[in-house]
Amino acid sequence: MKFISIGYGNSIAIERIVALVSPESAPIKRLMQDAKEMGRIIDVSCGRKTRSVIITDSEHVILSALTTEKINRRLEGDTTPDDDDE
Repeated sequence: MKFISIGYGNSIAIERIVALVSPESAPIKRLMQDAKEMGRIIDVSCGRKTRSVIITDSEHVILSALTTEKINRRLEGDTTPDDDDE
């Protein structure tokens, strides 16, 4: 099982990711609220602004402070270190 860093010492199994989306749209905001009410939200932003939402195959919703672009680059195999996320 392969993992990628989603910021601030947190990692996620690549195989579990279903979607990687921006938190700005109304449907995603509703999804986040529903997940919070059902106890399926995991906030790994460490108190920072949520910049991406990761939806997993177990219907958990993970909030990250990294941008969707940065996480997507990591999914594609870019291992260049980032100085603003850890």
